[in-house]
Amino acid sequence: MTATDVPPGGPAPIERAIVQDVMLANPRPVGRIQTRRITMQPNVAGGLHLHNGPVVGSIERGSAIYQVEGGAEHTLEVGDTFYEEEGTRIARFDAGPDGVVFLAHFPVATHEEPTLTML
Repeated sequence: MTATDVPPGGPAPIERAIVQDVMLANPRPVGRIQTRRITMQPNVAGGLHLHNGPVVGSIERGSAIYQVEGGAEHTLEVGDTFYEEEGTRIARFDAGPDGVVFLAHFPVATHEEPTLTML
């Protein structure tokens, strides 16, 4: 079977679904995107922080409590996505009772490194 074959009455061989579509408040030139797999042990509190650019990501294993400063807490579980706007104060990104593994994508300028600043 190839990607263009659709069996009669069966599911399409490839399905594409948008799971996150973010409008950047501060669009920026992007020369590269760095992706990190981040592992946090159970119940580790990430602490108040911000990034020098936007961050988009998704949970691979476990769960996390996510909260933008002044906003509501959200529990992120496997498959959930998140977005951290450049310079936004993130009050919580805390690992759940089983820890959390997530992918974080950092769009940056060609010679820029993504940074995390603890506050």
